[in-house]
Amino acid sequence: MNRSAVIAIGILAILGGLGLGMFAALASAPAASPPLGSGLVAGLGSTPPLGAPTPSPIGSSSIAPSGSPLPSVAPTPTPSPTPILVPAPLTGRLVSPAAAARHPIAVMIDDQFDARPQSGFNAASIVWQAPAEGGIPRYMLIFQENIPTDVGPVRSSRYYYIAWAAELRALYAHAGGSPQALEALRAQGSGQLVYNADEFRWGGSFHRVGLPKFAPHNLYTTGAKLRAIAKTVGAKDGPIKWPWTFAPDVPFLFRPVGGRIVVDYGLGTNIIRYDYDRKTNTYLRSVTGEKPQVDEATKGRVAPKNVIVMQMHFGPLNDNNPKKHRLEAQVIGSGPAWISTNGVTIAGTWKKIALTSATRFFDKAGKPVVLTIGQTFVEVMKTTDAITFVAGKPAPPPDNNPRRSLPL
Repeated sequence: MNRSAVIAIGILAILGGLGLGMFAALASAPAASPPLGSGLVAGLGSTPPLGAPTPSPIGSSSIAPSGSPLPSVAPTPTPSPTPILVPAPLTGRLVSPAAAARHPIAVMIDDQFDARPQSGFNAASIVWQAPAEGGIPRYMLIFQENIPTDVGPVRSSRYYYIAWAAELRALYAHAGGSPQALEALRAQGSGQLVYNADEFRWGGSFHRVGLPKFAPHNLYTTGAKLRAIAKTVGAKDGPIKWPWTFAPDVPFLFRPVGGRIVVDYGLGTNIIRYDYDRKTNTYLRSVTGEKPQVDEATKGRVAPKNVIVMQMHFGPLNDNNPKKHRLEAQVIGSGPAWISTNGVTIAGTWKKIALTSATRFFDKAGKPVVLTIGQTFVEVMKTTDAITFVAGKPAPPPDNNPRRSLPL
């Protein structure tokens, strides 16, 4: 046998010995424990070490001790979606998108003494007041984001009120009107200027109340009925473009103390007074013979965030009925205006460039004024009417007592 053969036989012998040794070791080792009945472990395809606790899926009755309650896990609460709010175009208040898109509704409101207290003021976004006839002014309430309950007493139309309602192509509710106004509504009351909602045509949407009110100072309607008219005549909801801008209330520490606005519509028989309230940052409204002024529908004080006083030229309306003492006004053009907000009054101007263009207000530098978020009252005065502004006192220094809380 040659040397190579001897070496090969030796290698085979060594390998054979190793194999026999490994077989013997395996034969003498204790048998391995089978896997425990854990679905989690079985799913992973491995066996836990001996003596180690085996995890069990929640709710497995084969693992929980007899008579022991199963552990419970509270379901994760689903967070409520955050409501989407957008600024209302005429007030800047945050409202739902549906409310911000409601078609504006303008309603003519009586201001004769027997009509007071009236309903609807506190739901209105903008309130216009202007001379009407015989030294008695009249209101036009514009509702947009809010749907009022009772509104009234409703009275007749004047052309210059149509011009202000036309800025929004509003549904225009009234009971009759001057010849000039009725002619405009017949020609352009189907959405060209406004959507005409005359009580003579829509009588079922108006009603008369009993004493102490009496005709003609007792005609009322509701926001729901007016919304129904708007739907019928095609005054659809949708985006509203409005140039006025709004900002939040100034902090309490920067608000003045007191201050007053007084406007007299003539002969001292119809005087409107606003007293600035620092805490609420509003102008508390009072009317001759009715102090304080209250909205009959809500029983709440009438107190707008903004008060604008503007002057324009009025003259007698040539309507062949001189006993009515009706007026007409130069609504397109510009003139002096005073804008009061956050307790401060600035002098400026008003401008209206076309019948359907918005009336805008500017400061002395010609910049658009910024109003405070909330309701605005616009007092339209003749150039001969008396207007008084009394400034409030400067804000006092802040109280350094940390225990005293200040209103927002």
